[in-house]
Amino acid sequence: MATVHSGRAREQAGLDDLSRAILAFESEWPSHAADKEEAIRERLGIEPARYYQLLGRLVDDPAARAHSPMLIGRLGRLRDARAARRARMLR
Repeated sequence: MATVHSGRAREQAGLDDLSRAILAFESEWPSHAADKEEAIRERLGIEPARYYQLLGRLVDDPAARAHSPMLIGRLGRLRDARAARRARMLR
């Protein structure tokens, strides 16, 4: 028997457990702080640098956008604003 999946369900299936955990964590800890870095190590078992690398990739991942559209939209806007500020500084 075939199962019919919505587009959102198919895209969510593309996220692994760590990706979903990162998105959940970022929803709870939206700002960058020293205690956030310790929580990343404790709760996710990865170094903060790796966390931010993976989070940056998730911003461009359609499965992540389907899973957490508001969070990914906010993170994308923050990234774009930071890039625009850096570009202005280089002029």
